[in-house]
Amino acid sequence: MSDALLTVENLSKSYQGVKAVQGVSLAVAPGELLAMIGPNGAGKSSCFNMLNGQIKPDTGRIRICGKDTTGLSPERISRLGVGRTFQVAETFLSMTVRENVQLAIQSARHGTLSLQSFFGNLGRKSAAEADDILDLIGLLGEAGRSCRELPYGDIKRLELAIALAGDPKLLLMDEPAAGMATRERMLLMRLTSRIAKERQLAVLFTEHDMDIVFEHADRIIVLNRGQVIAEGPPVDVRMNADVQAVYLGSGALYKQEH
Repeated sequence: MSDALLTVENLSKSYQGVKAVQGVSLAVAPGELLAMIGPNGAGKSSCFNMLNGQIKPDTGRIRICGKDTTGLSPERISRLGVGRTFQVAETFLSMTVRENVQLAIQSARHGTLSLQSFFGNLGRKSAAEADDILDLIGLLGEAGRSCRELPYGDIKRLELAIALAGDPKLLLMDEPAAGMATRERMLLMRLTSRIAKERQLAVLFTEHDMDIVFEHADRIIVLNRGQVIAEGPPVDVRMNADVQAVYLGSGALYKQEH
Protein backbone atom coordinates (compact mmCIF):
# COMPACT_ATOMS: atom_id res chain seq x y z
CA MET A 1 0.00 0.00 0.00
CA SER A 2 2.16 2.85 -1.33
CA ASP A 3 0.16 5.70 0.21
CA ALA A 4 -0.08 4.13 3.69
CA LEU A 5 0.36 6.41 6.71
CA LEU A 6 1.27 3.38 8.84
CA THR A 7 3.31 0.45 7.55
CA VAL A 8 4.37 -2.50 9.73
CA GLU A 9 6.71 -5.19 8.42
CA ASN A 10 7.44 -8.53 10.11
CA LEU A 11 6.93 -7.26 13.67
CA SER A 12 7.83 -9.74 16.43
CA LYS A 13 8.08 -9.66 20.23
CA SER A 14 8.82 -12.37 22.81
CA TYR A 15 8.64 -12.31 26.60
CA GLN A 16 10.86 -14.84 28.38
CA GLY A 17 10.65 -17.19 25.41
CA VAL A 18 6.90 -16.76 24.87
CA LYS A 19 6.19 -15.41 21.37
CA ALA A 20 3.57 -12.70 21.88
CA VAL A 21 3.79 -11.31 18.33
CA GLN A 22 5.15 -13.26 15.36
CA GLY A 23 5.84 -11.67 11.99
CA VAL A 24 2.90 -9.26 11.90
CA SER A 25 2.67 -6.99 8.85
CA LEU A 26 -0.05 -4.45 8.12
CA ALA A 27 -0.72 -1.07 6.49
CA VAL A 28 -3.33 1.65 6.98
CA ALA A 29 -4.12 4.27 4.33
CA PRO A 30 -5.43 7.83 4.82
CA GLY A 31 -9.16 7.84 5.60
CA GLU A 32 -9.18 4.10 6.38
CA LEU A 33 -10.34 2.34 9.55
CA LEU A 34 -8.49 -0.93 10.15
CA ALA A 35 -9.76 -3.09 13.03
CA MET A 36 -7.37 -5.47 14.79
CA ILE A 37 -9.25 -8.30 16.47
CA GLY A 38 -8.48 -11.63 18.10
CA PRO A 39 -9.09 -13.62 21.30
CA ASN A 40 -7.49 -12.67 24.60
CA GLY A 41 -3.74 -13.23 24.39
CA ALA A 42 -3.69 -12.88 20.61
CA GLY A 43 -1.02 -10.15 20.72
CA LYS A 44 -3.14 -7.05 20.06
CA SER A 45 -1.89 -5.07 23.08
CA SER A 46 1.73 -5.92 22.35
CA CYS A 47 1.30 -4.75 18.76
CA PHE A 48 -0.28 -1.49 19.86
CA ASN A 49 2.42 -0.85 22.46
CA MET A 50 5.16 -1.38 19.88
CA LEU A 51 3.48 0.98 17.42
CA ASN A 52 3.16 3.62 20.14
CA GLY A 53 6.74 3.20 21.36
CA GLN A 54 5.93 1.83 24.79
CA ILE A 55 7.85 -1.37 24.09
CA LYS A 56 10.55 -2.13 21.51
CA PRO A 57 10.09 -4.92 18.96
CA ASP A 58 12.62 -7.75 18.74
CA THR A 59 12.44 -7.70 14.95
CA GLY A 60 10.58 -5.80 12.25
CA ARG A 61 10.08 -2.24 11.05
CA ILE A 62 7.45 0.41 11.75
CA ARG A 63 7.02 3.41 9.46
CA ILE A 64 4.67 6.28 10.28
CA CYS A 65 4.12 9.11 7.80
CA GLY A 66 7.13 7.86 5.85
CA LYS A 67 9.53 7.86 8.83
CA ASP A 68 11.07 4.84 10.51
CA THR A 69 9.75 4.96 14.08
CA THR A 70 10.97 1.54 15.23
CA GLY A 71 12.09 1.82 18.85
CA LEU A 72 11.40 5.55 19.20
CA SER A 73 9.88 6.88 22.44
CA PRO A 74 6.12 7.58 22.70
CA GLU A 75 6.87 11.32 22.88
CA ARG A 76 8.85 11.36 19.62
CA ILE A 77 6.26 9.20 17.88
CA SER A 78 3.45 11.47 19.05
CA ARG A 79 5.21 14.51 17.61
CA LEU A 80 5.27 12.81 14.20
CA GLY A 81 1.47 12.97 14.08
CA VAL A 82 0.10 10.08 16.14
CA GLY A 83 -2.92 10.36 18.45
CA ARG A 84 -3.96 7.63 20.87
CA THR A 85 -6.98 6.73 22.96
CA PHE A 86 -6.98 4.09 25.68
CA GLN A 87 -9.34 1.39 26.92
CA VAL A 88 -9.74 3.34 30.17
CA ALA A 89 -10.33 7.02 29.36
CA GLU A 90 -7.60 9.34 30.63
CA THR A 91 -8.68 12.92 31.42
CA PHE A 92 -7.98 15.48 34.15
CA LEU A 93 -11.18 15.37 36.18
CA SER A 94 -10.39 18.57 38.09
CA MET A 95 -10.18 20.59 34.85
CA THR A 96 -12.94 21.70 32.52
CA VAL A 97 -13.65 20.01 29.22
CA ARG A 98 -12.10 22.93 27.33
CA GLU A 99 -9.00 23.01 29.56
CA ASN A 100 -8.33 19.32 28.91
CA VAL A 101 -8.26 19.95 25.17
CA GLN A 102 -6.26 23.18 25.59
CA LEU A 103 -3.62 21.33 27.56
CA ALA A 104 -3.39 18.66 24.86
CA ILE A 105 -3.03 21.28 22.12
CA GLN A 106 -0.29 23.15 23.95
CA SER A 107 1.55 19.98 24.98
CA ALA A 108 1.55 18.72 21.39
CA ARG A 109 3.07 21.95 20.12
CA HIS A 110 5.24 23.26 22.91
CA GLY A 111 5.92 20.46 25.40
CA THR A 112 5.89 21.43 29.09
CA LEU A 113 4.35 24.86 29.69
CA SER A 114 4.17 27.28 32.60
CA LEU A 115 0.88 28.39 34.14
CA GLN A 116 1.58 31.84 32.73
CA SER A 117 1.67 30.40 29.21
CA PHE A 118 -1.44 28.32 29.84
CA PHE A 119 -3.54 31.24 31.04
CA GLY A 120 -1.87 33.97 28.89
CA ASN A 121 -2.04 34.74 25.17
CA LEU A 122 -1.13 31.17 24.28
CA GLY A 123 -3.97 29.91 26.43
CA ARG A 124 -6.51 32.23 24.81
CA LYS A 125 -5.45 31.08 21.37
CA SER A 126 -5.64 27.41 22.31
CA ALA A 127 -9.08 27.97 23.89
CA ALA A 128 -10.48 28.98 20.49
CA GLU A 129 -8.84 25.96 18.85
CA ALA A 130 -10.15 23.70 21.60
CA ASP A 131 -13.67 24.96 20.99
CA ASP A 132 -13.36 24.11 17.29
CA ILE A 133 -12.45 20.53 18.19
CA LEU A 134 -15.21 20.29 20.79
CA ASP A 135 -17.70 21.56 18.21
CA LEU A 136 -16.50 18.85 15.82
CA ILE A 137 -17.27 16.09 18.31
CA GLY A 138 -20.47 17.63 19.67
CA LEU A 139 -19.21 18.72 23.10
CA LEU A 140 -18.97 22.48 22.66
CA GLY A 141 -22.00 22.96 24.92
CA GLU A 142 -20.09 21.24 27.73
CA ALA A 143 -16.83 23.20 27.24
CA GLY A 144 -16.95 25.01 30.59
CA ARG A 145 -18.13 22.00 32.57
CA SER A 146 -15.87 20.10 34.96
CA CYS A 147 -14.87 16.69 33.62
CA ARG A 148 -15.89 15.02 36.86
CA GLU A 149 -19.50 15.98 36.10
CA LEU A 150 -19.60 14.33 32.67
CA PRO A 151 -21.29 11.00 31.96
CA TYR A 152 -18.92 8.28 30.82
CA GLY A 153 -20.01 8.46 27.19
CA ASP A 154 -19.02 12.12 27.05
CA ILE A 155 -15.68 11.34 28.74
CA LYS A 156 -14.92 8.91 25.92
CA ARG A 157 -15.80 11.56 23.34
CA LEU A 158 -13.58 14.04 25.17
CA GLU A 159 -10.73 11.54 24.98
CA LEU A 160 -11.20 11.49 21.21
CA ALA A 161 -11.01 15.32 21.20
CA ILE A 162 -7.76 15.16 23.19
CA ALA A 163 -6.32 12.67 20.69
CA LEU A 164 -7.27 15.04 17.84
CA ALA A 165 -5.70 18.05 19.56
CA GLY A 166 -2.28 17.44 18.05
CA ASP A 167 -3.76 17.33 14.52
CA PRO A 168 -2.66 13.71 14.03
CA LYS A 169 -2.34 11.85 10.75
CA LEU A 170 -2.64 8.45 12.48
CA LEU A 171 -5.02 7.55 15.29
CA LEU A 172 -4.48 4.46 17.47
CA MET A 173 -7.60 3.52 19.45
CA ASP A 174 -7.46 0.75 22.05
CA GLU A 175 -11.02 -0.53 22.56
CA PRO A 176 -12.57 2.92 22.04
CA ALA A 177 -16.08 1.73 22.93
CA ALA A 178 -15.16 -0.12 26.16
CA GLY A 179 -17.58 0.55 29.02
CA MET A 180 -20.10 2.42 26.89
CA ALA A 181 -23.76 1.63 26.30
CA THR A 182 -24.61 0.12 22.91
CA ARG A 183 -26.07 3.30 21.42
CA GLU A 184 -23.13 5.40 22.66
CA ARG A 185 -20.67 2.91 21.15
CA MET A 186 -22.25 3.19 17.72
CA LEU A 187 -22.41 6.99 17.89
CA LEU A 188 -18.75 7.26 18.90
CA MET A 189 -17.53 5.01 16.09
CA ARG A 190 -19.82 6.72 13.57
CA LEU A 191 -18.26 10.02 14.63
CA THR A 192 -14.74 8.57 14.40
CA SER A 193 -15.42 7.20 10.92
CA ARG A 194 -16.78 10.53 9.71
CA ILE A 195 -13.79 12.47 11.07
CA ALA A 196 -11.36 9.94 9.57
CA LYS A 197 -12.90 10.36 6.12
CA GLU A 198 -13.11 14.16 6.35
CA ARG A 199 -9.56 14.64 7.66
CA GLN A 200 -8.03 11.66 5.86
CA LEU A 201 -6.86 10.14 9.14
CA ALA A 202 -5.56 6.59 9.21
CA VAL A 203 -7.23 4.76 12.12
CA LEU A 204 -6.13 1.47 13.68
CA PHE A 205 -8.39 0.22 16.47
CA THR A 206 -8.93 -2.86 18.60
CA GLU A 207 -12.41 -3.82 19.73
CA HIS A 208 -14.23 -6.78 21.30
CA ASP A 209 -17.68 -5.69 20.12
CA MET A 210 -18.08 -7.42 16.75
CA ASP A 211 -21.09 -5.26 15.81
CA ILE A 212 -18.81 -2.22 16.04
CA VAL A 213 -16.06 -3.93 14.06
CA PHE A 214 -18.16 -5.23 11.19
CA GLU A 215 -20.21 -2.05 10.82
CA HIS A 216 -17.40 0.51 10.94
CA ALA A 217 -14.12 -1.11 9.84
CA ASP A 218 -13.06 -0.79 6.21
CA ARG A 219 -10.73 -3.75 6.69
CA ILE A 220 -10.06 -6.22 9.50
CA ILE A 221 -6.87 -7.99 10.55
CA VAL A 222 -7.25 -11.04 12.80
CA LEU A 223 -4.54 -12.26 15.19
CA ASN A 224 -4.29 -15.58 16.99
CA ARG A 225 -1.34 -16.49 19.22
CA GLY A 226 0.58 -13.52 17.85
CA GLN A 227 0.16 -14.38 14.16
CA VAL A 228 -2.06 -12.93 11.43
CA ILE A 229 -4.58 -15.57 10.39
CA ALA A 230 -6.83 -13.41 8.20
CA GLU A 231 -6.99 -9.93 6.69
CA GLY A 232 -9.44 -8.23 4.36
CA PRO A 233 -12.81 -6.51 4.09
CA PRO A 234 -15.44 -7.40 6.73
CA VAL A 235 -17.48 -9.62 4.43
CA ASP A 236 -14.45 -11.81 3.66
CA VAL A 237 -13.26 -12.00 7.26
CA ARG A 238 -16.75 -12.93 8.49
CA MET A 239 -16.78 -15.93 6.12
CA ASN A 240 -13.23 -17.07 6.89
CA ALA A 241 -13.33 -20.55 8.43
CA ASP A 242 -10.28 -19.99 10.65
CA VAL A 243 -11.74 -16.76 12.04
CA GLN A 244 -15.06 -18.41 12.76
CA ALA A 245 -13.32 -21.20 14.64
CA VAL A 246 -10.86 -19.02 16.55
CA TYR A 247 -12.85 -15.95 17.39
CA LEU A 248 -16.40 -15.73 16.14
CA GLY A 249 -17.57 -19.31 16.50
CA SER A 250 -16.83 -22.29 18.67
CA GLY A 251 -13.21 -21.46 19.42
CA ALA A 252 -12.21 -25.04 18.51
CA LEU A 253 -9.06 -24.04 16.60
CA TYR A 254 -7.87 -21.81 19.43
CA LYS A 255 -8.34 -24.66 21.93
CA GLN A 256 -6.48 -27.13 19.75
CA GLU A 257 -3.46 -24.81 19.55
CA HIS A 258 -3.25 -24.73 23.31
